[in-house]
Amino acid sequence: MLATGLLLLPDSPLRADAAPSWHGPGSPVTTSPATPSASPEPPPLDVRPTDVVIETTGWWSWSMIDQRTGAVYGSENMTETSTTASMIKSWVAADYLRRAAEKGETPGESRMAQLTAMIRDSDNEATQIVYDELGRATSIKRLIEICGLTDSEPAEDGAWSRTQLSARDTARMGVCITDGRAAGSKWTKWLLNEMRLVRGTGDFGIRAAFPTEIRKTIAIKNGWVDRQAEEEYHVNCLAIGDGWTAGVLTAYPIQLGQSHGAKICKQVGEQLRAD
Repeated sequence: MLATGLLLLPDSPLRADAAPSWHGPGSPVTTSPATPSASPEPPPLDVRPTDVVIETTGWWSWSMIDQRTGAVYGSENMTETSTTASMIKSWVAADYLRRAAEKGETPGESRMAQLTAMIRDSDNEATQIVYDELGRATSIKRLIEICGLTDSEPAEDGAWSRTQLSARDTARMGVCITDGRAAGSKWTKWLLNEMRLVRGTGDFGIRAAFPTEIRKTIAIKNGWVDRQAEEEYHVNCLAIGDGWTAGVLTAYPIQLGQSHGAKICKQVGEQLRAD
């Protein structure tokens, strides 16, 4: 699949006066910022909007948000959804921590260890325990409401792994984690730090495209699963950098394995990276 095209959403603060257009393969893309105000230009990000082009097998989409302005960029299909797999664990941890703080509760050592395992090591058993306590699909409905998602929905069976998220809503979820709406003021810093410490099998994707010094500052939560019924592999990537968030979703023939999707996430990061 050869995908290209950069879309700047109509409600973006950086939208040009002319309405954005859809671009097919090979079409040149230009995006003109609105006339700058008298205030000084913000410092550059580690990423910048660009026309991402990848020739690969299967379906994929991406989105990026400039948190300083709220501008949303992405592929033409960034509103299409796929199953999150473990990427949703970042929300599950945030939802639990925020609700605990709202009730005036401080989680014990064993629960905090569960949350650490959920984020750093993508522990499924720990996730299921916490997710069940949160009301399963009810937690995903809170995600949609609190983070202002518009494309996404809980799984029909309520399973966390089959939550339907778009690339655009993935980037929005990243903003929601960063600005404190997701985990609350007490726990946001802790959660972002745990996401920077993701390790092992789950440490791949968007941040792998960056130099070491920048990479260690980027918080991530990735998801990967072989969907036997659909004969597809789903790999998804969430990254939160300094002033930006990005999401990449992929779905492709199951025999290609996890590395295929991980490579797509990295390629998107490489093209978004501001050198």
